[in-house]
Amino acid sequence: MKVRTGFIERSIGGTLAFFRQAIYADETASLPGLLQSLDPRVKAATLLAFLLLALFTRSLTTLGVLYLLCLTLAALSKIPLRSFLLRTWLFIPLFSLFIALPALFSSVSPGRAVASLGGLSVTEQGLRAAAFFIGRVITSVSLTVLLSMTTRHFELLKALRAFGVPSVFVMVLSISYRYIYLFVGIVEDTYRAIKSRVGSGMHYRKGQRVVTWNMACLWKRSYQLNEQVYHAMLARGFRGEPVSLDHFRTGLPDWLWLGGCATTILLLVYVELMNGK
Repeated sequence: MKVRTGFIERSIGGTLAFFRQAIYADETASLPGLLQSLDPRVKAATLLAFLLLALFTRSLTTLGVLYLLCLTLAALSKIPLRSFLLRTWLFIPLFSLFIALPALFSSVSPGRAVASLGGLSVTEQGLRAAAFFIGRVITSVSLTVLLSMTTRHFELLKALRAFGVPSVFVMVLSISYRYIYLFVGIVEDTYRAIKSRVGSGMHYRKGQRVVTWNMACLWKRSYQLNEQVYHAMLARGFRGEPVSLDHFRTGLPDWLWLGGCATTILLLVYVELMNGK
C-alpha cells in the first residue's frame, strides 16, 4: 500500500535532498578530471572571465560556443552528463524560459512577424531577444555549476579570500554550509517524532502550539551550538581568519590552461568584432 506524504514532509525531504546533492558535489570535486586538477584560483578566474563574456556578448554564436565548451569541460572533468544537465536546466533556466515567453510576441517586441500563435504574432526580434536571454542564463548557470562541482567547498572559499573577498563573508558561507544540513536534519527528526506520537489527527490549535514550541527549542539548540562551536574555534587558535592546511600551488598545467582560456576569449571577441563590422 502506497503511503501518501503531506506537503510539510515533502518539503523537508526535498530540502534534505538538495543538501545531499551539495555534498555529492564534493565527491565529484575529488574525481581525477581536468578542472579538478587545476589551481582553484586559476579555475575561478578563468570561469569568471567566461561568465563575463557570456553576459556581455552580443553574438548568439559566442553563447553557443561557450555552452558547448561547458559540456566539453563537464565531460573532461568526469561529471555525469545527466547530473550536470539536471543541475543546469532545472529551476533558474526553466523559470527564465517562462519570463522570456512574452518577449516572443509583437506586443512586447515589435518587428518582422515570422509566425502567428492564437492571434498574436511571433517576431524575429522577439525570438532573438528570448534566445539571448535564455542563452545567457543557461551558460552562466553552467559555468557556475562547473566551478562548484569541480572545487571542494573549503578550496572555493579559500580561493575567494585570494580575490579579496572579506573574511567575514567567507566565514558566514563556510559555517552556513556546514551546519544548515545539520539543522534541517533536526527538523526532519522532530517532525517524525511528532508524527509518530500524535499521528495526523491533531487539532490545528494544538498543532500551532507544538510547532511554536519546537521552533523555540530549535532556536535555543542552535544558539547553544553556535556558542560551543565558537569557543571550540577559539581553543584551536582561531583569530578571525580561516586557516587551511592545504596550500595552492600553480604549476605548468595551470599556466597552459590560463593561456588557452585567454586565447579562446580573445579569439571569440575578435570574431564577434569582425562580424559586427
